[in-house]
Amino acid sequence: MTKLFKKLFIKNYQDVENPAVRIAYGISAGVLGIVANVFLFAIKLLAGILSGSIAVIADAINNLSDFITSIVTLVGFKLAGRPADKEHPFGHERIEYITSLIVACVILFIGIETGRSAIDKIISASPTNFSLTTCIILGVAILIKFCLAIIFHGLGKSINSDALYAMSTDSRNDVISTLVILACAIVGITTNLSLDGYLGIAVSLLVIISAIKLIKETIDPLVGTTPDKEFIDKIKDTIKSYDGVLDIHDLIIHSYGPTKTFASVHIEVDSAVDVMLSHDLADNIERDFYNNLKVLLVCHLDPVCLTDTETLVLKEELNKLLRDFCPDLSMHDFRVVIGNSHTNVIFDVVIPYNSKVKESDVTDLVNKKLATYDKKYYAVIEFDKNYN
Repeated sequence: MTKLFKKLFIKNYQDVENPAVRIAYGISAGVLGIVANVFLFAIKLLAGILSGSIAVIADAINNLSDFITSIVTLVGFKLAGRPADKEHPFGHERIEYITSLIVACVILFIGIETGRSAIDKIISASPTNFSLTTCIILGVAILIKFCLAIIFHGLGKSINSDALYAMSTDSRNDVISTLVILACAIVGITTNLSLDGYLGIAVSLLVIISAIKLIKETIDPLVGTTPDKEFIDKIKDTIKSYDGVLDIHDLIIHSYGPTKTFASVHIEVDSAVDVMLSHDLADNIERDFYNNLKVLLVCHLDPVCLTDTETLVLKEELNKLLRDFCPDLSMHDFRVVIGNSHTNVIFDVVIPYNSKVKESDVTDLVNKKLATYDKKYYAVIEFDKNYN
């Protein structure tokens, strides 16, 4: 179903890395949502008026809100596709995240209002007159919303869009809520038992919980969250695959939108290799990352001496010491600077955010170890954070 929709309405739909195609995905989803939800609002409002059901009328109003969110999504994708300018040199793609947040907040508002209306219905105990026509209208609405949920999810998966995922979740919630209302209508017709208000509360709770989850998911990329582990591993493995790269550290990845990723990394290279060759290696890595992964990568070179046996042995001993003390600790940028009165052993240590290890404990541990080698050795440690 989704593939057919893409073929019919999105030109070059397979080129999802193309920003113009991504915008086309969002616009087509927005237009589909506008048309479908205007139709659903009209037929549900008619069914709600005929039956006197607060749940059906609330469901109709929910479709009116979906119409609004479809417009928000359409406008959001249009704005997100604007090119970079003087005020926004990294582009406007984060507007898509804001669009997702607006959609989630509208869903939350509808959930609260539905619950309030349902409570009023229970208190007033006003009668509900469901008919076969009402059931048919609700059945058609369920089918349409089910198709929308599938299409929006498929489109969102194609371009990894939180905004389209939010629209899919909203459509799925509508399917569930309308199914509950349909069940309520059937029970009302067959038993004269009115469950309208109580089922309305159940639906509102479902919508509210879903909205809160969506709000969290859309706020995370705006605040700045940990990148996907598979993406991190892919970057690390790709860089390490280049001849001349001994190791990497201090990898930082940050996003300015779904398709605009920046990264920086420290690359360890043999200090004996000509600096021009190492610089050429860094340039090649940066160029390949942009061409193949659309990642704007900046490489910093860290020369490592591979001929000083004493330094290499000391590095390995301290590395083992730290791993035994806490397996989550890692060390890099190791070097020894010899002076007249003392010798500085300089390196960086990364302590994870959730670790209870204290920096002072690490320093004391290393200095005690160094004292067994030479009383003149002194640890100069720079403590880093792991941004991934």
